[in-house]
Amino acid sequence: MKLGQGHAIFTAECSHSFHFHCIASNVKHGNQICPVCRAKWKEIPFQSPASDVPNGRSGINPADWPRDDTWTTVVQRLPSPRLDSTRHISSLFHASEPGTFDDDEALDQQQENPQQSVTDNDGSKSNSIGAIEVKTYPEVSAVPRANSHNNFAILIHLKAPYASGGLNGRNQSIFSSTTQNSRAPVDLVTVLDVSGSMAGTKLALLKRAMGFVIQHLGPSDRLSVIAFSSTARRLFPLCRMTEIGRQEALQAVNCLTSNGGTNIAEGLRKGAKLIVDRKWKNPVGSIILLSDGQDTYSVASPGGAHSRTDYKSLLPRSIQHNGGTGLRIPVHAFGFGADHDAASMHSISEISGGTFSFIEAEGVIQDAFAQCIGGLLSVVVQEACVKLECAHPNVLINSIKAGSYRTSMMADAKTGSIDVGDLYADEERDFLVTVNVPVDESCDEMSLLKVKCNYRDPITKEILSLEENNEVKIQRATVVGQPIVSMEVDRQRNRLRAAEAMAEARAAAEHGDLTGAVSLLESCRRALSETISARAGDRLCVALRAELKEMQERMANRHVYESSGRAYVLSGLSSHSWQRATARGDSTDSTSLVQAYQTPTMTDMVTRSQTMFFGNPPQRKLQQAQSFPARPRPSLSSFSPEVILAYILLQLLPFYSQIGGI
Repeated sequence: MKLGQGHAIFTAECSHSFHFHCIASNVKHGNQICPVCRAKWKEIPFQSPASDVPNGRSGINPADWPRDDTWTTVVQRLPSPRLDSTRHISSLFHASEPGTFDDDEALDQQQENPQQSVTDNDGSKSNSIGAIEVKTYPEVSAVPRANSHNNFAILIHLKAPYASGGLNGRNQSIFSSTTQNSRAPVDLVTVLDVSGSMAGTKLALLKRAMGFVIQHLGPSDRLSVIAFSSTARRLFPLCRMTEIGRQEALQAVNCLTSNGGTNIAEGLRKGAKLIVDRKWKNPVGSIILLSDGQDTYSVASPGGAHSRTDYKSLLPRSIQHNGGTGLRIPVHAFGFGADHDAASMHSISEISGGTFSFIEAEGVIQDAFAQCIGGLLSVVVQEACVKLECAHPNVLINSIKAGSYRTSMMADAKTGSIDVGDLYADEERDFLVTVNVPVDESCDEMSLLKVKCNYRDPITKEILSLEENNEVKIQRATVVGQPIVSMEVDRQRNRLRAAEAMAEARAAAEHGDLTGAVSLLESCRRALSETISARAGDRLCVALRAELKEMQERMANRHVYESSGRAYVLSGLSSHSWQRATARGDSTDSTSLVQAYQTPTMTDMVTRSQTMFFGNPPQRKLQQAQSFPARPRPSLSSFSPEVILAYILLQLLPFYSQIGGI
């Protein structure tokens, strides 16, 4: 403590400072958590009458301090949490890093023996997942016998099961402490930009967002943090987020300072090395990369040039999306603000099979992180693969439209596959396959395609497959009335058409033709408005048109495109190509589409982020999907004065940080 203009200042071990009488009053009511970063304090401020001072000591009253006979302040030492004797606690900041990052904390015994089932109170096993739901929709239900169809569309729809043990986003929170063993634990490496441009509000909000992430990781999850500026450093190895692990992580994050340049390449290289070198492996692994600037360093490209960073060379082939191995480590990249390198961040995410999010408004960073980990903490399917086989000798596969997912087709066009990978609880995927329908005068019903699906249970490691093949059939009649096009097929055609228009517009904009880019988007908007689903008032079609309109506005001129248009378009392309929710700017016009891919567990986590402190700051606009309404937010009257005071201090935190107050 120190004297300050008549008010004592208490600085906690997490580095945050408070007026002593404010925070002591808060602690008096049993709150031993930092209101800023949520770290649990070992030493707390304590107020009591002088006669109640511990150990019977009277109040300390140096001659030059004002006398107060009513209250005396002391610092009470809390008992240290009992440490696990087998756990090695290393320094948060290594003086020198090891050459190989194989010093990760061992997994707990239950995770090392995944075949041991978790048993519910009723004796039933709860660690097995349900089956993937597979549905198929032919473009039309009947084709005349005498007619052929060269590009007949078939929609393949997948839906992942609920979280294991009957846990789902509607009835029970997947993030509760009682259900940590009912989901696949995660190895999460966060690679964070702490360059000079992150100083002030940005760094303060990043710390708060990381605090939220740390709070929601369970004791079986492991976290490591890498900070980069001109160089990169690992703050601590992969550690389990037990109570002690969380405290270490919070302290490390709170000690971050911003300075230097932006060496994304070095941060990414170190994050990938940590994932590859780790001795133990949780079932789910991922890297979160955040940066607000352009890479001010470069690495050699395969041809020897140094003009632009070759990020693909930084990611080991073993963790690349098309690397050909079973190890999948997506890099979920977050571009922060108007000055980040959206093209590079999007490239990194695409190579690894991750998503790219554009954080335009500073206050959205915590919500964006919340949405991402809401998915990572609910993986129920891994290594999913859809197998396609023609069911008629004269039927051939023409195309498989699956966005960024890897597809393959045999030379005879009779079989093909879609490499889907991981799925979050309740997550859905839609793929369009086109085949030729031959003339056939001999049958009333024709089988076109057989669909199979194999996948791995991330908890038991068991390979599962659908018991029955899903066979696509159509009617063949001599005379067929006016065909009725499947609404499901039409919706997905619209989505793919919009995504193609976005990609073409982006290419035109990069070549300086903004007028042509806007024209492409407008043509697509008009085409969508004439489709069957648009005339039926389909919400997805309405949202697609709104998104295209937003992109047109962000291509109004070169300045707007450079500052936000490019990042907005790329985050949209990332979302559509992977059919996964991404954060996108701060616009509300296309929010329903931005969150069209949001799962219930993502929605729940975003809701937690937005209701953590009384409600939303005005600039936070990453909203929930319309089908999952937000929880009622508490009113101020339901909180104690001490909690309200802590909230006020938190809201002032970004302003204090700008003037060196913290």
